[in-house]
Amino acid sequence: MVIFEKRVAGLTELALARFVARARRAAGLHGAVNVLLTSSSAMKSLNRRFRRKDKPTDVLTFPAEPGAQKQLAGEIAISAEIAAENARELGHSPAEEVKILVLHGVLHLRGYDHECDNGQMARREKQLRAKLHLPLGLIERTAMETAKVQSAAPRRARRKHQQ
Repeated sequence: MVIFEKRVAGLTELALARFVARARRAAGLHGAVNVLLTSSSAMKSLNRRFRRKDKPTDVLTFPAEPGAQKQLAGEIAISAEIAAENARELGHSPAEEVKILVLHGVLHLRGYDHECDNGQMARREKQLRAKLHLPLGLIERTAMETAKVQSAAPRRARRKHQQ
């Protein structure tokens, strides 16, 4: 089931439901996936309640209880506002950004965890993004941003030293 509390330009509930089904099949995820497109304020509330982080986030994933996973794999909540902002910054459509976030969530529901899997989720996300014709994924973008910050730090230090 797909619920739009917030609309995303160029994306219908039917189109997103079809993409969710394709992403599930591609990832080998069994069971239904419910997707909620909502506001950043709602995401902040969910993030605070379930992760104890008092800030909005782009995507949250909630796996189903182990006994229910044959019918329901879990639920994914996405900030339509953050997705639209990221899409603008990255030069692709908000609809594509939502699909990237759905794929990321589907992989979490499949059991991947980029925080502790030595790049396994990133590799799988990259493969599936290519298969599903999506632009640069969430994990790759985060890695690129981290690399930019790390490479900029020595340059700033050299500039300060030269002054």
